[in-house]
Amino acid sequence: MKLTKRAIEGLETRPQSYFEWDSEVRGFGVRVYPTGKKTYVIQYRVGKRSRRMTLGQHGPLTTDEARKLAMRHLGHIAQGADPAEDKRRVRHAPTMAALCDRFLEEYAEQHCKPSTVRSYRTIIRNHVQPRLGSYLIEDVKRADVAALHFDMRNTPYHANRTLMVLSKMFNTAEDWGLRDEGTNPTRRIKKYREEEKKRYLSEEEQYRLGVAFEEVLEEGSETIHVVSAFMLLMLTGCRRNEIAELKWDYVNYTHLDLPDSKTGRRRIPLPREAYDILMQLPRRDGNPYVILGLTEDGHITDLERPWRRIRERAGLNDVRIHDLRHTYASVAMKDGIDPFTLKEILGHKNLTTTLRYAHLADDAVQKAAGSVAARLARAVRSRDTRDGPALRVVR
Repeated sequence: MKLTKRAIEGLETRPQSYFEWDSEVRGFGVRVYPTGKKTYVIQYRVGKRSRRMTLGQHGPLTTDEARKLAMRHLGHIAQGADPAEDKRRVRHAPTMAALCDRFLEEYAEQHCKPSTVRSYRTIIRNHVQPRLGSYLIEDVKRADVAALHFDMRNTPYHANRTLMVLSKMFNTAEDWGLRDEGTNPTRRIKKYREEEKKRYLSEEEQYRLGVAFEEVLEEGSETIHVVSAFMLLMLTGCRRNEIAELKWDYVNYTHLDLPDSKTGRRRIPLPREAYDILMQLPRRDGNPYVILGLTEDGHITDLERPWRRIRERAGLNDVRIHDLRHTYASVAMKDGIDPFTLKEILGHKNLTTTLRYAHLADDAVQKAAGSVAARLARAVRSRDTRDGPALRVVR
């Protein structure tokens, strides 16, 4: 029968659902349920398999609309499409929440350092999942990511880190076949300008910090391990975790041999002053770590709170722990250590990072330029004495 509005509404209900097929469009039909509900369907073959797909319910969808929709789908099927499979794939497609979990487990934890995994996990928990978690992976558009990035504009550093993590996630999703190649929606989203925080302790501030160290040790408000950790950071230029997680097995008389750091294996020069600090530290049987923590076999996990107490005592409330590393670099540059040597000491991957401190050598450069100019000036003056004026002003 030709399916029309009148014909469909006249179909009887039966104890079991049944189909009526259209006499004009092959594969287009209506399914009648025992409850009286009627839905439009198409039925077709893909290879040797017969497939059926529901188009919509009679009533909200008119017969003419259903017929046009059926003809469009059947035309695509003739060209090799499989709309039922596409619909099933979308219905069961993984969401961004699922991608977040898989990315952390199968990518980050396998290829990144623990500190990086912790950072990724925080960004995903605080920013990615609340905003994009319910989206299907393939449905996330550049506009969605741009809107998230814009909403974080007041914290540009975190906004850019979130964009970076999303970029890695979508690249990985492409590798896993969860998105089409070349569809990463983070492309062409411009990062915010970040004001780099550079804080260096002056000699007077270094002295105040030293006084604070002595005071907290004398009164017992901080442990020798805590104070020694901060001293070692200043004397070696190490990163926080390189000292906090330092093991005695890594300590040698002239250097620290770290099997794994932010930039891989590192050999860090150990000045005599730093070595002496290490040798006076109490050890704990069965504990391999230098900077002891609260547990019997662990290392210190919280340097932030004691640092806030110490810096307040020293009147250095704007100084971060990482600024101790900056201070090391600033003193090195002012003492004339060349950037290539400092790059190796600090464990930078490339020279560009080290050259951020180059301006700190301005005084040395100025002195060198002045020395050259003075020598030339003396030569000119001696010539002036021998042969008369070396320069003549022309008006």
